[in-house]
Amino acid sequence: MTGQATTAESSRSGRTFFGQPGVLANLFGVEMWERFSFYGMQGILLIYLYYGASRGGLGIDRGVAAGIVGAYGGAVYLSTILGAWLADRVIGPERTLFYSAVVVMGGHIALAVLPGLAGVGVGLVLVALGSGGVKANATSLVGSLYDEHDERRDAGFSVFYMGINLGALVGPLLTGLLQKEWGFHFGFGLAAVGMAAGLVQYSLGRHHLPDETRHVPDPLDRATGLRYAAVGVAAVVLVVVLCVVHVITTDRLADIVAWVSGIAALAYFVVILSSRQITSVERQRVLAFIPMFVASAVFWSLYQQQFTVVTIYSDQRLDRNLFGWQMPVPWVQSINPVFIIILAGVFAGMWTRLGERQPSTPVKFALGTMSIGVSFLLFIPMSGGGPNSAPLWGLVIVLLFFTVSELLLSPVGLSLSTKLAPDLFRTQMVALFFLSVALGTAMSGLLSGYYDPKNEVPYFLWLGVAAIAVGAVLLVFVRPVRRLMHGVH
Repeated sequence: MTGQATTAESSRSGRTFFGQPGVLANLFGVEMWERFSFYGMQGILLIYLYYGASRGGLGIDRGVAAGIVGAYGGAVYLSTILGAWLADRVIGPERTLFYSAVVVMGGHIALAVLPGLAGVGVGLVLVALGSGGVKANATSLVGSLYDEHDERRDAGFSVFYMGINLGALVGPLLTGLLQKEWGFHFGFGLAAVGMAAGLVQYSLGRHHLPDETRHVPDPLDRATGLRYAAVGVAAVVLVVVLCVVHVITTDRLADIVAWVSGIAALAYFVVILSSRQITSVERQRVLAFIPMFVASAVFWSLYQQQFTVVTIYSDQRLDRNLFGWQMPVPWVQSINPVFIIILAGVFAGMWTRLGERQPSTPVKFALGTMSIGVSFLLFIPMSGGGPNSAPLWGLVIVLLFFTVSELLLSPVGLSLSTKLAPDLFRTQMVALFFLSVALGTAMSGLLSGYYDPKNEVPYFLWLGVAAIAVGAVLLVFVRPVRRLMHGVH
């Protein structure tokens, strides 16, 4: 056995972390801190954009602000393409993860120290670019710890997902408290400190990852690399010019990100499916991924409204009075992570206990999409009241359904993208899953523009019914999809 294989094998067996490969603990930790900074910042971002200057905000129109948040969220997942490409063609997944985390920290620092829209522009671009690299490669590195038929894989991704949500729980609580007491820029500064902590923790344990994670699967030759660099510079110049001539404007950002995400996903499918270097079985597995890509995009277009519609709902419709104290708006973003932390272990244990008897991945996707539709319908009984009339316990129940939906689809989707991936496109298949999230997240920003706190029922009704219908269609076609998956459960 080669040294590389030995290292990889010891990472998959050896000491364990909750019954998983021991090195999962390091990836668990860096993702926890990265999510602490990411969700901590995102918890206060929307209200920073639309609050007036007297409340420390920028005073942007609420609909435009929601579109910016949706576009930014979509850009995070869209940039996983760049992160995956750097990993597969330039510096390998492990180094891409490290340098991407540095870029994320720079973005949070910019939000903390630069005033006004300049700080928002620089900060969100850096956080989006860096988070894309972290997301694609952290997931890919977790996948490298398991072989294709290891039944611990889905459970391992659920444990990893619990680390994500520990950060997502604490981040909004602390940044929301700092924002309420000292102002928005202190909240953004805390997010930068959290990312710095993650970098230190990751640096101490990164050498334990399998050697294969530091290799470049399909390295560029020098001439090709220079051509790509020239294209990259030209793309940046083009974006700057389009901003200067007002083609790219704040009110169009969500539309632009949605179109770019959709076109990029289509191009990715064409490139992978037309490659002569993948086998017939690999090609059919990629085809099987298409209906689940669609279901995922629909799911995320509703789920990501936690950061747009649910934030507006919490600010204007929710009774946040706790024993005479007004709970900060960002604290609502920590309800979902609480449920994730409680239920992620339950789901991981359930999938492990069921083993080969657990529902197939297409069934999980269908149920997750239908469940997020039901969660929107649950808003309807609370509709029709005035400001501060919606009970907190009602929103807690809605977010419980959000959580169940998420656990049925999100960690399973991450796992699926590594299982269905052709050998030459492993990290890029993870990016393709994240493109479904990018498309859905940008759509969440677009859809949020139609939300009216004074006339909520049609909004929640039609979106809920649409998601349930998409899930039901996928459920009908489970058998043909599974045949295309060729034994991948």
